[in-house]
Amino acid sequence: MTDNGDTDNERLDFIREIVRSDRASGRHAAIVTRFPPEPNGYLHIGHAKSICLNFGIADEFGGRCHLRFDDTNPVKEETEYIRSIEEDVRWLGFDWGDNLFHASDYFEQLYEWGEYLVKAGNAYVDDLSAEEIRTHRGTLTEPGKESPYRNRGIDENLELFRAMRNGNVPDGARVLRAKIDMAAGNINLRDPVLYRILHVDHPRTGDAWCIYPTYDFAHGQSDAVEHITHSLCTLEFEAHRPLYDWLVEHLPVPSKPRQIEFARFNLSYTVLSKRRLLKLVEGGHVNGWDDPRMPTLSGMRRRGYPPAAIRDCAKRSGVAKRDSMVDLAFLEHCVRSELNRTSERRMGVLRPLKVVIENFPENQVDDLEAVNNPEDAGAGTRLVPFSRELFIESDDFMEDPPKKFFRLAPGREVRLRYAYFITCREVIKNADGEVVELRCTYDPETHGGDAPDGRKVKATLHWVSAPHAVSTEVRLFDTLFSSPDPGADGDILADLNPDSLEVISDARLEPSLADLESGERVQLERLGYFCADPDTTLERPVFNRTVTLRDTWAKMKARG
Repeated sequence: MTDNGDTDNERLDFIREIVRSDRASGRHAAIVTRFPPEPNGYLHIGHAKSICLNFGIADEFGGRCHLRFDDTNPVKEETEYIRSIEEDVRWLGFDWGDNLFHASDYFEQLYEWGEYLVKAGNAYVDDLSAEEIRTHRGTLTEPGKESPYRNRGIDENLELFRAMRNGNVPDGARVLRAKIDMAAGNINLRDPVLYRILHVDHPRTGDAWCIYPTYDFAHGQSDAVEHITHSLCTLEFEAHRPLYDWLVEHLPVPSKPRQIEFARFNLSYTVLSKRRLLKLVEGGHVNGWDDPRMPTLSGMRRRGYPPAAIRDCAKRSGVAKRDSMVDLAFLEHCVRSELNRTSERRMGVLRPLKVVIENFPENQVDDLEAVNNPEDAGAGTRLVPFSRELFIESDDFMEDPPKKFFRLAPGREVRLRYAYFITCREVIKNADGEVVELRCTYDPETHGGDAPDGRKVKATLHWVSAPHAVSTEVRLFDTLFSSPDPGADGDILADLNPDSLEVISDARLEPSLADLESGERVQLERLGYFCADPDTTLERPVFNRTVTLRDTWAKMKARG
């Protein structure tokens, strides 16, 4: 199923209906949600859907949303990821206030609850290896097999568990497992591991611990400590809910949160797996986590995606109970809709072709008035220099044009945006026969782009004044993958698009763009929306094309 957005959240959002019902029944006086990322990679647009949902519900129902790092695996966690996650959530437009937490804040409490389960006969220390535990778990059609260590006495288990904490046991030698039911139909209830030994320093707690709780053990109990009312998870955690509930019921937790699952956000031509994204980064297939081709929020920010567009896409794609695929064209439609409204217009030429206007005075410069944004009258106008020597797009000229080519050709007249009509009189070529310059004339009576005699032209071209133009590097992006379902055959690298990046080293832009700061966005008329890259310097501006002007999704919707 492909999800093209435009769902009615108030009518179809089952999670909001649950929250609304819980409020109305008095079950919860205040609504508390949380966004709980693991700091083992950068956030991507799939996380944005969860961020918008959790913070959005808290805001709509007058509650609060916590940002909590589920930092239970120090092997994969880094301070860099923590900083990037905080930055991304803020950039997306959300604020957790004083409600910043970490699962590691509760390590002591979680350990005590581990002992509580042991003392209650609901957990035991197991000496089986990881491979043996997997073998003993059974399959979806066959029950598991009990560990030979399952029936150890409480005192022995307690002694062994404390030895694990004290650092007296090597990695992998023992684990703490819940004692539930090895014949359970849900494999997650077949004595799941609660603690494992890792003699690894933690980014926050250092060497204070050498045993760490599993995600399943830490997550629900952290929710309970923080009095989370609605623990919103994606569908892959649905099978884990019985364990979530079992732990809450068998521990003296201060509250009883409710886990609710929703369909994750999937995007065509994209992979949304931190493990796979890390593979792209470490393999040098992209230029870091913030490569503008990446679906990470930092990559989208660098590419020029406005946060309002991502929030709009998350909202319009809806909250569902079954997986679906959002068309990349729909996300780009949301980006265009926002940028069309907010971006000022400028002119630039990506592949410049020189034009000399022979009857224009050599030392004259006309300052022509240009509209900054036709969608926003308050954006005003600017002055654009016009001189004897200009640059136009090389694609806007053909020496021997086909029938439906209406742009510049020998003997043909066209309009220059905001300027004059010009006519091509002569074509200059280099020794290889390539067109390098056009000799043209202009009609001074057509100032502003209209002829007083009423004659019409069939094309309007963008341009820049050659002596005033800013030389820039422009990066053009296509999808990182050539397949709408990358890695469907198991190998995402086989689906990498070799043409996902094109670098133009000497594009020319109008002078008003010389001092655009990193992150600022503009529309280059006829070319697309662009954003100044962090690589930009005063000596060398660098621009990323965010999206082209062509909106394929809107056209598909118009056709029905």
